[in-house]
Amino acid sequence: MLAKKLRDFPGVGRKAARVVVYSGESKMDTSSDITGEKGYAVGFKGLVQYVMSQLPQNEIIEDAIRKEVKLVPEVVIRELLANALIHQEFSATGVSPMVEIYANRVEISNPGEPVVPVDRFIDGYQSRNERLADLMRRFGICEEKSSGIDRVVEAAELLQLPAPDFLVAFKSTIVVIHGLKAFRDMDRSDRVRACFQHCVLQWVLRKKMTNQTLRERFGVSERSGNTISQIIAAAVEQGMIKNDPSAPDSKKYARYIPSWA
Repeated sequence: MLAKKLRDFPGVGRKAARVVVYSGESKMDTSSDITGEKGYAVGFKGLVQYVMSQLPQNEIIEDAIRKEVKLVPEVVIRELLANALIHQEFSATGVSPMVEIYANRVEISNPGEPVVPVDRFIDGYQSRNERLADLMRRFGICEEKSSGIDRVVEAAELLQLPAPDFLVAFKSTIVVIHGLKAFRDMDRSDRVRACFQHCVLQWVLRKKMTNQTLRERFGVSERSGNTISQIIAAAVEQGMIKNDPSAPDSKKYARYIPSWA
């Protein structure tokens, strides 16, 4: 946590975060590849700042004013980096937490498959490394109360970004954060994943998802109600969500909850 140079400590010398920046949307052209040196506590702020400095910028128009915004907001990068450091599998050799920055997305990975199923990331919490998590909390880097992924999903909804993609790969966990994409440009999997995450987030907030709340999440008008209904139906069919049994028996007033609720 407090090391000036992690490589001075053989057990964790290769566990510093690595940041790789690519020129395009694939791994074909690497523009930079840097591995940190400091311990997690003393180096965390610098790591976040460096990642933010390497992110591509998007131009948006807000209130008739052109603005440059980063591909991904800082709160998302901060929470996901903290998660990757805390929940990694330290016994895995030859691998370390990694940030890969592409023109259209950011991928943050850590060694070890998750101890919590990916479909319970938003509402569930179990620390793989309790002592590390406790220290990170006391240093103000994380809260150790299962709110990190909530913040990531909530930020994506507020900015109407595509839903984060939580993946289990070979002996690793990967989170993919996509840059700004209009609703019309999202494919079916993007929309259904966003529907599921919105439903779980509403459940965590002690609310229920409806056609209206999902329309607001996507930033579309009431005229898109049928399209939203199709997305909800697809999520129900895939066993991600289900009808709230306490809701009125009417499509107009239907409410939805996660399938495991």
